[in-house]
Amino acid sequence: MHPESSRRTFLTNAGGLAAGTILSASALASVHRSDDETINVALIGCGGRGGGAAVNALSVKRGPMKLVAMSDVFVDKVESSYAALAGAKLPGAVDAPPERRFSGMESYKQAMDCLRPGDIVILATPPAFRPVHFKYAIEKGLNVFMEKPVCVDGPSGRRMLELAKEAEKKGLKVAVGLMGRHSTGFKELAKRVQDGEMGEIVAQYGYRMQGPVAKFRSTRTPAGLSEVEYQIQRFHSFLWASGGAYNDFFIHIIDHLCWMKGAWPVLAQGNGGRNWRTGPDGQRYIDQNFDSYAVEYTYPDGTKMVFEGRNMDGCENRFSSMMVGTKASAIVSASGDYGAPSQICTSRDFSPGSKVWESTIPASEANPYQNEWESYIDAVRDDKPYNEAPRGIESSLVCCMGRMAAHTGQPITFDEMLACEHDFAPGIATLTLDGTAPVMPDANGDYPVPQPGVLIGREY
Repeated sequence: MHPESSRRTFLTNAGGLAAGTILSASALASVHRSDDETINVALIGCGGRGGGAAVNALSVKRGPMKLVAMSDVFVDKVESSYAALAGAKLPGAVDAPPERRFSGMESYKQAMDCLRPGDIVILATPPAFRPVHFKYAIEKGLNVFMEKPVCVDGPSGRRMLELAKEAEKKGLKVAVGLMGRHSTGFKELAKRVQDGEMGEIVAQYGYRMQGPVAKFRSTRTPAGLSEVEYQIQRFHSFLWASGGAYNDFFIHIIDHLCWMKGAWPVLAQGNGGRNWRTGPDGQRYIDQNFDSYAVEYTYPDGTKMVFEGRNMDGCENRFSSMMVGTKASAIVSASGDYGAPSQICTSRDFSPGSKVWESTIPASEANPYQNEWESYIDAVRDDKPYNEAPRGIESSLVCCMGRMAAHTGQPITFDEMLACEHDFAPGIATLTLDGTAPVMPDANGDYPVPQPGVLIGREY
């Protein structure tokens, strides 16, 4: 969508650097100056999304901002991300020498220890680790930007809600990377919906249909990695690590439709299946995801939102959302471009001739990824209340609810999802790279998968 700052593609062409010597974070006092207005930033999770978020953070209008520390489980990710950021057009904004680039499971602590209270940490690791990292950030008095999704099951959702309360009590500013909420076009449309221009919203439709995305379909090739390392590296493949393809890729459309409706669904029922298991080379694809999902959400007033997701080659690609009201209909998003205009139409087939309004987006506001950082930094610098964590958690739980409905073949309410006791990774806080992974393969190298109609109350 925006190649210069896309979180998914930021590191595609980044070169690697030799790993630097890892030293104690206690050597960092010199970077903490009290006589300037610089906000120091630490990046936890150096994949594409983390790198893109760092670029947005360091590009805000109300600087100065400085990246002073980086952390990832894998040292090569730290170094390739640093190389990409250091080579970007961010003069003076990247100051993370080898002694402030950390790797390993505990490296998040070392990176956050480089910051002062009131600085910002970017949490962009697989979401399974979000509660652990969020908790430490709150203890350190840090403002937090966290990537979506922010929880993967009921237990992690409950933990995150409690942590969100703690952050608010401390006056910390928390942003969640659901950039659609900061799309100028979406905000214009939401205001018109609130003002009654479309009447009552009676139906919504969302689609994200595409080929295989990221690594969640990668054939299992450990190449010397431990099982834990392998699963973290291919986190989209594993429900415990990411919430799966449903949570990570579908959340944007589900979230902005809920926003337009002004409510969270109370019930989900759905279908899905694994029917695309072999690649062009004849090798099997190994993961815990379904290849297609069709979920019907019900709002408190009975209105339905229908969402369809698919990750299969050779099929129609569709990335859009729309809704129908008693007075008019609207195209919320088209072709997945949140910088594209939204439209209101008089006809329910959304024909071009029936368009009566189209959002206007100034060039300076065309990038919602950057917009979210501008509003976030305004709140940090002006000390305004800012806590997107609760709605980010609720949005993530709505995704969990739809995913669980499809994976179990049972209707799932929001309250049931929140209260669900199936903890995908109960030992996440003490997980080690050479330990036992939350799920383990069988003798054939296969992992446990959802079994609708067979497994009730748990997804695998």
